[in-house]
Amino acid sequence: MDSYIELQLLPDPEFPANMLMNALFAKLHRGLVSSGEGRIGVSFPDVEQKGVGLGARLRLHGAATDLERLMAVNWLQGMRDHLSCGSVNLVPANAAYRVVRRVQAKSSPERERRRLIARKGISAEAAVQAIPDSAAEMLRLPYLLLSSQSTEQQFRLFVEHLPVQKEPVGGAFSAYGLSSTATVPWF
Repeated sequence: MDSYIELQLLPDPEFPANMLMNALFAKLHRGLVSSGEGRIGVSFPDVEQKGVGLGARLRLHGAATDLERLMAVNWLQGMRDHLSCGSVNLVPANAAYRVVRRVQAKSSPERERRRLIARKGISAEAAVQAIPDSAAEMLRLPYLLLSSQSTEQQFRLFVEHLPVQKEPVGGAFSAYGLSSTATVPWF
């Protein structure tokens, strides 16, 4: 993972940055599904700035050949007027590393109860006792609002940047460019 591409959203009077980032990330997901093969990771360099959510920059990390292959798919179609896309660059030698992962909240006790009933065959009353409404987990992480292509329902994809570390950890990335174990360069 020696290279990166930086995508910077341009200010737009009609669309807020978070709406554009949602659209950009949805397109990236489709591009990664068709050509990413688990070798491209993402990071959001502005995430730690207070009040900006994930920010207006998205970095793609990987080997130069993998990044060039992704960019050849033309997954940015329809977004080019809304962003500045850098070229493939080498990661700075002094870069640190961090895991950028998806966190899934257990925010719907009702959904969890339905799953429990289906799996264990217990009654609705027993499921309510096992999973009370107070079990809902509210995350305070930045997120992307995406739509499922299969169900067409919107969902929040919560993104967490784990603490910075000195050494890289290899591994595969999801079709969202996220991993629970593999690191991306952080600079």
